[in-house]
Amino acid sequence: MILIQDENYSIVTQEKATIVELVKKIQESYSKMKNHNIIVNLATLNKPNSQDMLEFLELSNNHRNSKHSFVIVSHNYDLDDTIDDIIVVPTLQEAYDIIEMEEIERDLGF
Repeated sequence: MILIQDENYSIVTQEKATIVELVKKIQESYSKMKNHNIIVNLATLNKPNSQDMLEFLELSNNHRNSKHSFVIVSHNYDLDDTIDDIIVVPTLQEAYDIIEMEEIERDLGF
């Protein structure tokens, strides 16, 4: 797992770990990321499926409940299989755009 942080974002990039191992590593490192918006970059995975994305559900829900964004980036994921409670986008730029929109919504009280 590669972790890149700036003042607002934590970008987690999957190296060679399985999804289950990656989620476990994120949970172990969560204290470093808990005050940031999290982007999980799965660009190296061939074709993640909805079961893979379900592994992130608890982590995503907990993080979003703490008023921060949690977005997964995967250009190989079939967006028609998207689970309602998990945000999956095909590019990093779209992840930044989603986070920006969510921050505006939070600032407006939505």
